[in-house]
Amino acid sequence: MPWETKRVLIAVRTYPSPARKSIESSCTAGICEGKWIRLFPMPYRQLKPNKKFVKYQWVEMRVQKARSDLRVESYNPDRDSISPIPGVLPTANQWEARKKLIFPLKSSSMCELQRVRDEHGEPTLGLFKPATIKRLRIEPDAPDWTPDEKQALQQMQMFETEMPEELQKIPFKFSYEFECVDPACNGHQMICTDWEMSELYRKVRQSHGENWEAPFRQRYEDEMIHKYDTHFYVGTIHQYPASWIIVGVFYPLPVIQAGLFQQS
Repeated sequence: MPWETKRVLIAVRTYPSPARKSIESSCTAGICEGKWIRLFPMPYRQLKPNKKFVKYQWVEMRVQKARSDLRVESYNPDRDSISPIPGVLPTANQWEARKKLIFPLKSSSMCELQRVRDEHGEPTLGLFKPATIKRLRIEPDAPDWTPDEKQALQQMQMFETEMPEELQKIPFKFSYEFECVDPACNGHQMICTDWEMSELYRKVRQSHGENWEAPFRQRYEDEMIHKYDTHFYVGTIHQYPASWIIVGVFYPLPVIQAGLFQQS
């Protein structure tokens, strides 16, 4: 497959996982030429400082269509070609600048995304607003990496002279229970692998110790349900193409219609 230079608005980054070919990798996705694009593998913590980027920042890089991943949105990035463009799309006016680029790709529901994907094989990335978020589930997970995962994390790539701090295993699985606007929706429970969510866990675990759950739920349950106009970025799993997970959260403040409660 030929390499080509693309300009991508980064919208999604998941918490890294061990990977034999790249030590560790984070699923990174965004928008390119008005379409979804998945950049994988993206060993973000191994990138040089001048190659690192943040969400809602434009980035130029060389990519080629993935050969081992048949999902239509999947591309392999050339990490040495990454060139972040200074500036981040602002959050003013309830994230208006971000919505202009992202909402044209918005689907009506998770159920719709599943139906279309099952019928046509795509899309395997999407964004939608759940009708109701019932709750955030927090369930124990393995407290440490498996021996194979540890071996992957400890491998040293050719020419690598510095390695980042060892990747911390998050000993919990976070998932949302929600319903769609689709009349036939029977409800969903989906794991969320958003980078920001895992980083908040690490932060509140350090600051609150065993009492970490209250501030964590305040952010990712109470505020996502009651404060923000919460949408979910979702994507399918490479090894299980019919399975979807939440790969990111889009959470502007809700738009209050002017004059809604004003007397004429």
